[in-house]
Amino acid sequence: MPQMAPISWLTLFSIFSTTLIFFSLLNYYLFNLPPSHPISASTKNFTLNWKW
Repeated sequence: MPQMAPISWLTLFSIFSTTLIFFSLLNYYLFNLPPSHPISASTKNFTLNWKW
């Protein structure tokens, strides 16, 4: 198929990398966390008892 212009691997890699970084940044900056609540006394003194 000589009529189709080949896309080099470097071009494909750069397009994929830029879109991956772009969507990762969008996901990071557009994700809204609920407002944090102050730590209550019951959760501050919570300990885990590991039973091996």
